[in-house]
Amino acid sequence: MSWTGRLTGIYIAREAKGALEPAAVATAVEGKGLEGDRYGSGAGTFSTWPGGGRHVTLIEEEALEAIARESKMELPPASARRNLTTRGVPLNHLVGKRFRVGNVMLTGIRLCEPCEHMEGLSGVPGVRAALLHRGGLRAEIVSGGVLRVGDEISEA
Repeated sequence: MSWTGRLTGIYIAREAKGALEPAAVATAVEGKGLEGDRYGSGAGTFSTWPGGGRHVTLIEEEALEAIARESKMELPPASARRNLTTRGVPLNHLVGKRFRVGNVMLTGIRLCEPCEHMEGLSGVPGVRAALLHRGGLRAEIVSGGVLRVGDEISEA
């Protein structure tokens, strides 16, 4: 399966439970996360929990559009609590695989299934169930660099 997608949004929260703010660019730091983001600095709600994949999270814009169509739930990208929004990228298929976002290399670690914490912070009741199995991807930064909205996303 060959595909090419785009980075359509970048979102950073400086502290745990803080609002995600849109950014046009962000620095991805190898082995850590996005510069200025709560998980990049180790201050995220789940930073000390076991398991990997907390450097960066991604969600498909198509998933957000689908829940709006199917469930009449409007979930703005920042309210999804994911760092990066994508278009044309099969995120569920990237678990265990490397891929590029611009000049940054990522490895998909595991699906980012929605949880009660995300639903509570989103302010959208029922969104957890609506996003089941399409809540995005947890990834680690293999080689860092600068991310820009509009960057191409492709298989490594």
